[in-house]
Amino acid sequence: MLSQNTADVNTDRTYSELRRRFATWSEVRDAPVDEVERAIAPGGLSHVKAPRIVAVLQALSPAGGEPDLAVLDGLADDEALAYLQRLPGVGPKTAACVLLFALGRPAMPVDTHVYRVAGRLGLLRPGSTVVSAHDVLTAMAGPAPADIYAAHVDLVRHGRRICHARRPECARCPLNDICPSAAAFLAPAARKDQA
Repeated sequence: MLSQNTADVNTDRTYSELRRRFATWSEVRDAPVDEVERAIAPGGLSHVKAPRIVAVLQALSPAGGEPDLAVLDGLADDEALAYLQRLPGVGPKTAACVLLFALGRPAMPVDTHVYRVAGRLGLLRPGSTVVSAHDVLTAMAGPAPADIYAAHVDLVRHGRRICHARRPECARCPLNDICPSAAAFLAPAARKDQA
């Protein structure tokens, strides 16, 4: 939740500050919301995220014990995904992150980089939504969580380093010969060089 609508550097800084102020997740759950809000302020939208984080930790605390994800143990992957998305502030990306990164389950988190790169590479149908991209890319990456993890990391890395939102560096992209979008970005540069 801390990573929603912010850069990774802010997420890391915010998480470190939250853990510095609160030693356990039950301390976060039991703290006044305004204290949690102050701890996560560097990440932005703290007035929205803090109450959601507290509510999620409460929901994941059986009988007031330490918050955990044991409630997901007996659920199939799609049921676990649906359960997580019923929690306040948890959408498809956050739920997929929990399943893949925390539980090693096959779910592709689709952030802006993954969605952009997959779309440009033609892995998604034109007009596909971010929500539908989760299922399509999870299936495409295969059933092994390690493969989904690798595909996610590679797509994010490619989006950050080469396939930028506004000015993708198609000329140096190792995928430009198979990328349906590369021609559109390379053509203006070629016309400019010929002028």
